[in-house]
Amino acid sequence: MPIDLKKFAAVLPAGGLGKRMGSALPKQLMDLGGKPVYHYSLETFAKMPQIAEVVLAVPADWKSHFEKDLQNFSFADKVKIVVGGKERWQSVQNGIAALSSNVEYALVHDVARPLLSEELILQVMETLETKGACLVARPSVDTVKVVEEGIVERTIPREKIYLAQTPQAASVKLFRELYAKIESEPLAFLPTDEASIFEHFGVPVYVVPGNTLNDKLTTASDLERFRAILENR
Repeated sequence: MPIDLKKFAAVLPAGGLGKRMGSALPKQLMDLGGKPVYHYSLETFAKMPQIAEVVLAVPADWKSHFEKDLQNFSFADKVKIVVGGKERWQSVQNGIAALSSNVEYALVHDVARPLLSEELILQVMETLETKGACLVARPSVDTVKVVEEGIVERTIPREKIYLAQTPQAASVKLFRELYAKIESEPLAFLPTDEASIFEHFGVPVYVVPGNTLNDKLTTASDLERFRAILENR
């Protein structure tokens, strides 16, 4: 189905410091194929005509760095930079709060997943319009074990196991309603993604099939793997 233009926005949490990378430089600023990691997903979203704006949520101490870095960005007129929160979900909340009033849907994507494709974004958009809140996830290809203190307790059927990725998306109205509820009654758990918040409030979350190219950059070995993929393209 045709996707209406300018109804969608992207919120890109880029507030993490990437301590598992073993570097003082935030991982989203590390070099990947000649440009910072975060540029990949930012460019992918910003150049799409369906995306009205992109909000980048960044560490407070690095905000001026991002602003300077993006001064000559080709799609700078589409980009807003906000300070991220203490936790990831709070960075997304700040990003949602900065969206223009005419935007109907928000796609939240980790900039540490730099090889996201436009095709996958379009699939998320279509799912949003036809079904509702959704996330990208890929089925587990491995047998999954529940382990307690180094001992296997049980095996979980992998047919039901999906590995969550991003984008994770919903209407802006829904995001704001749920954040208002959290403000009045804080959660008793730390949500690690948007889908866990949707689930908590009983919102159905549909799955858009993901792929290994959309995996997350977490460790130094991941960075080398992504560099190899880009070199072979």
